[in-house]
Amino acid sequence: MYSAAFIFKPGTYDDEFHRLNGLIDEAARSTEGYLGAETWKSGDGKVLNATYYWDNLDALHSFSRNPHHLEAKKQYSKWYDGYHIVVSEIIRSYGDETIPHFTPNDRNR
Repeated sequence: MYSAAFIFKPGTYDDEFHRLNGLIDEAARSTEGYLGAETWKSGDGKVLNATYYWDNLDALHSFSRNPHHLEAKKQYSKWYDGYHIVVSEIIRSYGDETIPHFTPNDRNR
């Protein structure tokens, strides 16, 4: 299982941003192997983190080649004041099962 964290400083969004963002979200959700996503804000609210979870690396690569995603990447500087991507392999996920999550809950901690 893999995650791709899109860490960014929001800028000014326009109609084109919202159009592409909707298409990208739809593309992610329809990619076989997509598990889910979650978004977090820094304490001061100036930096956001949208983390997407994928069943396998091929699924993540498939999404990364989506034409809408590629189009948005070319124009990122119109909408963001900066970004950073972290792709990670998830080797374990666990908790007390009171918070639902798309990653499997490993009972063998």
